[in-house]
Amino acid sequence: MPGGHRRLSLCGHGPAHPDPARCGGGGSFTLARALADRLSTQVFDADDFLWQPTEPPFRKTRPPDERVALMQAMFAPRADRVLACAICGWGDALIPRLTQVLFLTAPTEARIIRLRRRERQRPGAALAPGGARAQEFRAFPDYASGYDDPAFAGRSRVQHEAWLAALACPVIRLDGSEPPGVLADRALAALDPAAQGA
Repeated sequence: MPGGHRRLSLCGHGPAHPDPARCGGGGSFTLARALADRLSTQVFDADDFLWQPTEPPFRKTRPPDERVALMQAMFAPRADRVLACAICGWGDALIPRLTQVLFLTAPTEARIIRLRRRERQRPGAALAPGGARAQEFRAFPDYASGYDDPAFAGRSRVQHEAWLAALACPVIRLDGSEPPGVLADRALAALDPAAQGA
């Protein structure tokens, strides 16, 4: 793909927080993986830097300086890379390395359906009624649906919009409710407008 090195960040329409469902069903990791495949580069998930490995997952965050140090060592040195999920609030030292940010939005109902589907695909009985994590599975959609509420105390649309407004690199907004293949086509066209006429 013409245009030099790509350093993309995909900011999904949903919260990242201590819960097994992760980023709120916005589709950022699905798109990041598709773009990395098409661009022949590597995809990174911001949650892998944010969260310490635990069982069950997503229980303990790393200190911010440790997250940034890991990203500086593993993510930042690569010329081309795709980063899924938001780093706002803790990854500001990496912002100058981004060349574009893709911001995905999807209706709350669609995100909740995705979250429930994703969690049902996880192995084991922990999420089943009476299981060790059944309460979390039932509570998470309520948490994730608060994203669009301006008064929401968790990671929110308001927080993401403020972060996006402060970026110097281009911000490309996409409809995360589209099928993954169509979304990847639109993302690539937006990243390289010259390719549309090819």
